[in-house]
Amino acid sequence: MRVILFGATGMVGQGVLRECLLDPDVTTVVSVVRRSGGQPHPKLRELIHSDFQDFSSVERELAGFDACFFALGISSVGLTEDAYRKITVDITRAAATTLARVNPGMTFIFVSGAGSDSTEKGSSMWARVKGEAENIVLRLPIKASFVFRPGIIRPMHGIKSRTAAYRIGYTIATPLMALLVRGFPKLATTTEQIGRAMLAVARHGVPKRVLETADINQIR
Repeated sequence: MRVILFGATGMVGQGVLRECLLDPDVTTVVSVVRRSGGQPHPKLRELIHSDFQDFSSVERELAGFDACFFALGISSVGLTEDAYRKITVDITRAAATTLARVNPGMTFIFVSGAGSDSTEKGSSMWARVKGEAENIVLRLPIKASFVFRPGIIRPMHGIKSRTAAYRIGYTIATPLMALLVRGFPKLATTTEQIGRAMLAVARHGVPKRVLETADINQIR
């Protein structure tokens, strides 16, 4: 399986990348980045591209893939709705429509979040915007598209969030998060499980197209 990954430097993206590199069925991972992350691996190639609003210049390099794992995202804290939409919706649309054009047989999996609003009409700004991005993905003219909506995520294997406040919170809550994952599978999952679930869905598909935390944890 040949995989394209967006958001490899984020917490979820790091977990997805790790599972892709460990999986013997994955032969190639192309990580689309603005700057090199400097992680050498025989399976991994970085595609450095500065304009995430327009991928037309690298279309040829994005062709011939079986799956896209889209884990690129940012917190809405401190952002206006327009600024948050530019990152969450516009980049997703630009990447997804380009990939659908050059890989109609692809499976596209978008990492959203618990509580996202697919009606795009709710009172929560971040939830509306995430829902808008979800709907773009679910309407793609490709083999299959799915949305993952994880809730609490426990980082595994030394993975850390790039956001300082989140790193502090995760460090403080580490013992509690382990208990949450074991005792409350409807609320919490891990970066490892998200990565493994994405690979399983890309291989075999699942009946549901929008997967909440409990669904993600049941996938093997």
